[in-house]
Amino acid sequence: MKKIGVALLGLLFANSAIAAYPEKSIRLVVPFATGGTSEIVARSIANGLTTELGQSVYVENKPGGAGNIAMAEVKRANPDGYTLILGHVGTLAVNQLLFGKKLPYDPNKDFVAVTLVAKVPNVIAVSSKSPYKTIADLIADAKANPKKINYGSAGNGSAGHLAMEYFASEAGIELTHVPYKGSGNMLTDLMGGQIQATFNGLPSLIGQIKGDTLRPLAVGPLKRSAALPNVPTLDESGLKGFETSQWYGILAPAGTPTDVVDRLQKAIVKVLKSPEQSKRMLDDGAVLIGDTPQEFTAFIKTEQDRWAKVFEKAQIKID
Repeated sequence: MKKIGVALLGLLFANSAIAAYPEKSIRLVVPFATGGTSEIVARSIANGLTTELGQSVYVENKPGGAGNIAMAEVKRANPDGYTLILGHVGTLAVNQLLFGKKLPYDPNKDFVAVTLVAKVPNVIAVSSKSPYKTIADLIADAKANPKKINYGSAGNGSAGHLAMEYFASEAGIELTHVPYKGSGNMLTDLMGGQIQATFNGLPSLIGQIKGDTLRPLAVGPLKRSAALPNVPTLDESGLKGFETSQWYGILAPAGTPTDVVDRLQKAIVKVLKSPEQSKRMLDDGAVLIGDTPQEFTAFIKTEQDRWAKVFEKAQIKID
């Protein structure tokens, strides 16, 4: 009887702790440098969650290793709901293909999915001073001058790096990759003419596109972006069936209590449904999701399978 009583007290204590969650600040780790799409999404969610949960949710950028450094750190964090990470196509679907056994985490075992936050169109963009007016212009020049065109990305293994390599493979061209430590410096060089193109997430480009310092040539998804209705898809531009977009979701370390995960998921859905809290993401062209943990888990597996086929066909390798 004494053992049963102790067990019941422990269960009651655990339930009361979960009911009180959150009781302190929550850290949301972004595995990339400041200035990119990931930070825009993360800060929108953090600001909204701060309102919904009544505790400060703060963003911590921890770049390096194509996101591996941050993912490895968060997998070791206490599974108590006070450390979260922004996962995306690279860290959850692609890095296991790039790094194999050297990957310092298992995307399927070391984390629990909370919700898929948003899908973001990838856009091939050039400087507004570029001679390339269409995607056909870029492809024609690349075919005539292999490796002449330098494209920038937020780093080796980043979503932009992978998207452009996928595009180059499908278009039958050779480009030269110039990796940066984040999108900020890369965009400065793109506008300045030091590099000729990028295939980046729309939120990090839309300000410059609207300001006429960058020219969008094509978008990656099968459907045109509502934010850029006059910009054709790559599928429309002759690369039939081509599809790529960035996506972002929230995860917690494996072992995080289900009730805490559910509390976070419901709060994030409220943020996404709030016109005020989701305005920045919507204005930047994001498609908001807010699915269940189970649906996000299934989506990650689908993306892992899809990118495995892309890697096999395109022979993508890290620089």
